[in-house]
Formats: sequence, structure tokens, C-alpha cells
Amino acid sequence: MQADLKTFHRFGVYGEAVVTLVTVQNTVALERVETLAADLVLAQMRAVLADIPPGAAKTGALGDANVIEAVAAHDFAFPLVVDPVGIAKLGARLGDLSALRKLIARAYLLTPNLDEASELAGFTVDDRDSMLRAAELLIAMGARNVLVKGGHLKGDALDLLYLEGGEVREFLAPRIETRHTHGTGCTYSAAITAELAKGTSLVGAVSLAKTFVTEAIRSNPGLGKGSGPLNHFA
Repeated sequence: MQADLKTFHRFGVYGEAVVTLVTVQNTVALERVETLAADLVLAQMRAVLADIPPGAAKTGALGDANVIEAVAAHDFAFPLVVDPVGIAKLGARLGDLSALRKLIARAYLLTPNLDEASELAGFTVDDRDSMLRAAELLIAMGARNVLVKGGHLKGDALDLLYLEGGEVREFLAPRIETRHTHGTGCTYSAAITAELAKGTSLVGAVSLAKTFVTEAIRSNPGLGKGSGPLNHFA
């Protein structure tokens, strides 16, 4: 959430937040995760949406099936970017990926990494061909557009955007050797969401977000003893 709000600010939009869970973590360990009650999450959503309706929104770590199903039951009147956060960088599970299937049909854009795409698709996603097959399957599950993120591929970081209608776009960036990549997925999806809220096309939003994230990784401040944060001033 902190990465999201920093990214929204950097992209010139006003960020709003609904808290779904609380973690105890730093750059080297994730010690505890406490998910809030679904009715409390929904109450926060109602408060935000009733007063300052967003131009676009994104989901992150939703915690458990109750929260996921409660969010999925809402009828969103704006583009919803679903970042299916299921496995934290430090190894703890932050969501129920099986329950996330109920949210996929609400997604204007679904942004799984390779591990999340593998779990949602039911087969290993580890190269361009399997990324494409996973995207096609996720489109069939109801997502309007799918961005499969290849940050864990060997070689350059290839992301594959499968658009409704069948068009495929690829976004490539050189791999940067660093351990400081904490919050990369959140920052990426937040940057896309910010651009969508400003009226940018999906392809344009992904392109701008990819450039920002690459530079944010390259210029990371080197904080912490483990996997530190990106540079959100990039």
C-alpha cells in the first residue's frame, strides 16, 4: 500500500486506500499477517467510493477468500487492475489464489507474475510460449486484458500483454542485477492504474509503467539488509 500511494503521487494522481491486511515485515523477514474482517473492508470501500469515486483502482494482497469474494461481488464502474498477489517475496502467502478466480471476471487488467500465472493457469509458466498460453486461458476465465510479467525469466525482463480481441504486445527491458526489488509488482500495477485514471490507453499505460519500474529498480536506494525497496522518485 505504501508503494502504491508513493507511485500514485509520483504519477500525479490522488491516491485513496482500503486496508485489507496488516503485515509485520522488513527487508529480510515477514513475521506475521493479519487479515481484516470482510465487512470492515467493505465499509472502507463504501466510504471511499461514496465520496471520491476513483478514475481507476487496483487490488493487491486481499488476504483470504472472504475478502476476495466480498470485493468480487462489487460492480466496478471504472477500470479495475487486479494484481493477484498470492506469494510475498519473502515466502508467506498473502492471498487465496483459488478464490481469486472469482475476481478475475471483474478485471479490466489482470497482472500476474510467473508464479501467480502458473497457479492460476494450472501449469508451469516459464517462457514466452507458456506466458501466451496462460494469458489466453486467463482471458477465457473472464479477464478483459492480461499482462503476464516475466521478471523472473532468464535474460531480459519480458512482459506480455494480451489484449481483448487477441492482439499481443511485448514489453522488454534489460535485466538489472540487484536484490533490491521489494514492491516491484505493486509499483508496476499502481503506475498502470494511475495512467488509466488519467485517460491513457492501456498499451500506453503499460509502456510508461514499465519504463518507470525499470528505472526505479536501477536507481534503488539500497536500503535494508535484504530485498529493499525501489526508488519511487525515479
